[in-house]
Amino acid sequence: MALQGEYAPSPAQWVRDQVAEYESSGGQAANTFLDTGLAIVVVTMRGNKSSKVRKIALMRVEHNGEYALVASKGGAPTHPVWYYNLVSNPDEVMLQDGAEPFAVSVRQLSGDEKRTWWDIAVKAYPPYAEYQKRTSREIPVFLATRKT
Repeated sequence: MALQGEYAPSPAQWVRDQVAEYESSGGQAANTFLDTGLAIVVVTMRGNKSSKVRKIALMRVEHNGEYALVASKGGAPTHPVWYYNLVSNPDEVMLQDGAEPFAVSVRQLSGDEKRTWWDIAVKAYPPYAEYQKRTSREIPVFLATRKT
């Protein structure tokens, strides 16, 4: 079941293109981040201000069927816009890791649980460690769990 409502594609052309190609191919194409060869997932969410459907590609950080969604923004001083979408609408999220998207609920992690998932995230995508060094903000990590 897809999120209902008007879709507002990313303002970044490369994100729009990657999401469209990933979805249309059932995850068989455009499934890595740039030239890194590292896998991505597509996350669909509800916009916190517009209520429009938004889609982004994030690094694939999966462990035991759950996914970490890392709001790194490359170590920028501010959170990515999608961070606020997840905070506002944690139960209106879909994740696609392969052929079919599925509904997930998300929650922001803290404490030991965040440290555990941060380590998993850095192992999956080592630049996250450098991103954290670049910024004074603590990079948020959400846990996405499949709805049953």
